[in-house]
Amino acid sequence: MKTLNILLLSSVLAAGAYAQTNGLMDTSRSRFAQLTNTGLGSVRWTDGFWGERFAVLEDTTILSMWKTWNTPEVSHGFRNFEIAAGVCTGEHWGPPFHDGDVYKWLEGVAAVYAVTKNKELDKLMDHVAEHIAKAQREDGYIHTPVIIQERNSGVDSHRKPQATEAQTGEEEGKGAFANRLNFETYNLGHLMMAAIVHHRATGKRVLLDAAIRATDFLCRFYETASAELARNAICPSHYMGVVEMYRITRNPRYIELARNLINIRGMVENGTDDNQDRIPFRDQKQAMGHAVRANYLYAGVADVYAETGETLLKENLESIRQDITTRKMYITGACGALYDGTSPDGTSYEPDSIQKVHQSYGRPYQLPNSTAHNETCANIGNMLFHWRMFGISRDAGCVGVVENCFYNSILSGISIDGKKYFYTNPLRISHHLPYMLRWPKERMEYISCFCCPPNTVRTLCEAQNYAYSLSEEGIWCNLYGGSILETKPAGGDKVKLIQVSDYPWDGKVELTVEAAPAKNTLSIFMRIPEWCPNATLTVNGRPVAQTLTPNTYAEIRRVWKKGDKIELTLPMEPILMESNPLVEENRNQVAVKRGPLVYCLESIDIEGGKRIDDVLIPINIRLTPKKTTIGGSPVVTLEGTALLAESNPWEGTLYRPVAQPNRKVNIRLIPYYAWGNRGRAEMTVWMPVSR
Repeated sequence: MKTLNILLLSSVLAAGAYAQTNGLMDTSRSRFAQLTNTGLGSVRWTDGFWGERFAVLEDTTILSMWKTWNTPEVSHGFRNFEIAAGVCTGEHWGPPFHDGDVYKWLEGVAAVYAVTKNKELDKLMDHVAEHIAKAQREDGYIHTPVIIQERNSGVDSHRKPQATEAQTGEEEGKGAFANRLNFETYNLGHLMMAAIVHHRATGKRVLLDAAIRATDFLCRFYETASAELARNAICPSHYMGVVEMYRITRNPRYIELARNLINIRGMVENGTDDNQDRIPFRDQKQAMGHAVRANYLYAGVADVYAETGETLLKENLESIRQDITTRKMYITGACGALYDGTSPDGTSYEPDSIQKVHQSYGRPYQLPNSTAHNETCANIGNMLFHWRMFGISRDAGCVGVVENCFYNSILSGISIDGKKYFYTNPLRISHHLPYMLRWPKERMEYISCFCCPPNTVRTLCEAQNYAYSLSEEGIWCNLYGGSILETKPAGGDKVKLIQVSDYPWDGKVELTVEAAPAKNTLSIFMRIPEWCPNATLTVNGRPVAQTLTPNTYAEIRRVWKKGDKIELTLPMEPILMESNPLVEENRNQVAVKRGPLVYCLESIDIEGGKRIDDVLIPINIRLTPKKTTIGGSPVVTLEGTALLAESNPWEGTLYRPVAQPNRKVNIRLIPYYAWGNRGRAEMTVWMPVSR
C-alpha cells in the first residue's frame, strides 16, 4: 500500500488575524490571485432584479427552509444535531450529507445577516450554532450519523480520544470514515465555509472554533494517508473549505493539507471517473465523471493554485475549463448532462475499463434536452469554478459563465415565491416521454435528496458578493443591477459607488461616484458582455475613447470626484442562437437569448393551446419585449409570430413524411428561470427553425 506523510506544522492561529472579506473566499493575501473580493457586507442590492430576489430570500426563503429543518416529521436536518448534542434522544434519519445541507443553509443566513443585521436571524444562528458545537466530539470530528450511533451504543464519543480512530472500524463498517459514501469530508467542507461566513458577519467564534477543531482533525486523519482513505473524499467541498480555513487563520498546516489532498488523490488504486480519481489530477485535461464532484474539485484546486502557484494545476484547470465551455456546457451554463453515463464513453475496446457514471459530464457535445440531468449543485459548482478562475486570470469570459449560471441554471432551481425547488434542470419537458425519470418535473418544497435547495439558497443569498472585485488598480464591475458598494481598495481611501440599473431587463447601467480618493487615480473596470457588440460608454456625458470589445473589461482610469457618473449602455436585442452541429439533438433548432437571459416556450403560451412540438421559429422572426409579471415578480417576455406545422399525433409512429407549416401562430417566450411557476405545462428551450 502506498502512503504519503503530510508535514504537520504548529498551529499559528493569531488573535485578530481574520480578514473581513466576503463569504465566497478571502483572496486578499493569496500570492497568486490577481483579484480580491469585496468585504462581506460591502455590497448590498438596492432595487431592481436582484433587490427583489434578495427580499424574497430574506423574508420568505431562509425562514421557510428553517421550518423544514425544524419539523422532524418532514426532515431530521436539525433534529439530528439535537440528538447528537444530547438535547434529545432518537435515531439518525435522512441522507448522510444532511449535515452539510444544514451548514449550507446557515451560510446563506449569515450572508443575509451581513447585509441586514437582522437581530432575529442572529438569534436563530446562535441557536443552530450552539447545537452544532455541542454535537462535535472533543477531537474535532463531527458527523451526526456516527455520533448518534456512538451515543445510542453507550460510547462516550465526546471524551474518548479519536486521533487515530479514523482508520479503524472499516471491518465492521462503523465509525468515522468507515464508509466512503458517508460524505464526511463534504459535510466538513461546508461546515468550514459556513463557520467562516458566520464569523465574518457576526464576529462570533463558536462555529469558527468548531471548524478549526474539524480542520485539525482532518490534518491528523491524513497524517499518514493511504490510497483507501484517499477514496473517502467524494464530492470534495473540503478542498475549498480547507484553503479558506488557511486564509482566515494563516495556519500553515492547512495549506499543506490542501496541497496534499491533491497528492493523495493520485494514490487511489482502481479509481473511477465517477470520482475523478481514475488517474491523478495532474494528468487530467478534460472534465469527466460526476459533474457535482468534478466541479467542486476544480474549484478547490483553483483555490490551491491561488495559494501555491503550482503552474501545472493552472494549466490543467484552464484545459478543463475550455473543455466545459466549448464542448460540455448547456446554453444555460448547466452541466452534468446524463442521469447515468458510461466512461470512457464508447472510446475504449477494453470492457473491464467501462464504468457507470452517475450525473455524468458524458462525451463532448452529448447534451440531451428532455433527459438532461443538470443538477443545480453541478451548476453552482460550475459557477464557483469559473469565479475562482476569474480571480487567478482576470478573464472576463469566466464572469460571463458566472452570470449565465446565476440567471439561467441556478435561479431556475427555485420557484419565484422562494419556497419550492428543482433537483434537475432539463431544457425540455414533454408529457409524452414513455418512461419516468427519477426526479420530479415540478418544483417541490422538500425533495428526498435535499442537497440542491440549501445550496441554491446560500448561493443566491451571496450573489451581491460577486458584483464587484478589487485589484491594485481599482474596482471591477462584474454583475450589473441596483446596488451600493462601499470599500477601501488596496488599503486606500474609502470608495462608494451607487449603481442604478434595471438589468437584465434593460441594458442601461448608471454608476455614480459618491466617495473616492481625493488625489490618487483609480481605475474602474466595466464588463462588456460577450453578447453585446454595440456597447457605448460615457463619463459625465463624454464618450470614452476606447474600443469596447465584447467579453472584456473597459478600463477608465482617472482621479474621481463625488458626483462623477459612468453610463454604460448595452443594447439588448433578442438573438436566435444555434449550437455546434455536433450537438445532434439541437440540429436545425434555435434558442432565444436577450441580454444574459435564455428564454423558453411553455405550452400555455402558444395561441390556441397548440402542441409545443408543432411550433417552428421563422429565421426572421420579430420578437417584441413586453413587461409583465409571473408569480408577482416583474419579467420581460418576448412576443412574436411563429409557424405551426399541425399534423396527426405521434403516438404509435416513429417516422413519417415531413409536416409542412400551414399557418401562423402567436407565441410568448419567458425567461427560462421562470418556467414552471404557472402550473403544469410542457416547455422547451430549443425549437425547430424555419429558414
